[in-house]
Amino acid sequence: MIDKPCRGLRKDAELNRQRIVQAARELFAVRGLEATLNDIAHYAGVGVGTVYRRFATKEELLDAIFSDGIDQVVCLAETAAQQENSWDGFVWFVEHLCELTATDRGLRQMVYSSAYGGQGVECARLRLTPPISKLVERARDDGYLRRDAESTDMPILGMLAGTVSEWAGHVEPELWRRYVALLLEGMRSRDGQEPLPVDALDDDQMDAAMRGWHPAG
Repeated sequence: MIDKPCRGLRKDAELNRQRIVQAARELFAVRGLEATLNDIAHYAGVGVGTVYRRFATKEELLDAIFSDGIDQVVCLAETAAQQENSWDGFVWFVEHLCELTATDRGLRQMVYSSAYGGQGVECARLRLTPPISKLVERARDDGYLRRDAESTDMPILGMLAGTVSEWAGHVEPELWRRYVALLLEGMRSRDGQEPLPVDALDDDQMDAAMRGWHPAG
């Protein structure tokens, strides 16, 4: 008879954990990573002690959210790869990636700066590079994507969408879509296309850029 209460406690603990993670994700999306564990407890409607029992430090909570966000991007890339037309799949991925980075300030700060992501950023890059590279190479090989486009361009497109959202989101929340559409139009392959004036960052340069960027807050 004692098994039922134990199972109930474990279930309640997991539900509380999920509730805290979801509340933190929503709060960080709007306010960025400066929100505290006390802020998150209040937003989630649970006691501060409940938060600290699930996550001893803010860094543990950030790790959980970071992992969830990377899973989301990998899922986007894998879903896009299933589309029959490689350009349609590429466009779908870029639009959804940019929507994620434009609307989730906290995830944007974690993904683009090792100041928050730490060693997780390198692990995330290793997970993200294969599916994103596959999308880029397929669209390029099929003649849709310009020859000098690279997989390392993809996260920068997401950052550009996020920057537009931070700057003008309070005026027009959907403005980032305009500039993503302009960017995609410029990425299409055309006859007689001039090469881009600067090469894409390689993996080492991308890592160095993330190590050097420290977002406000």
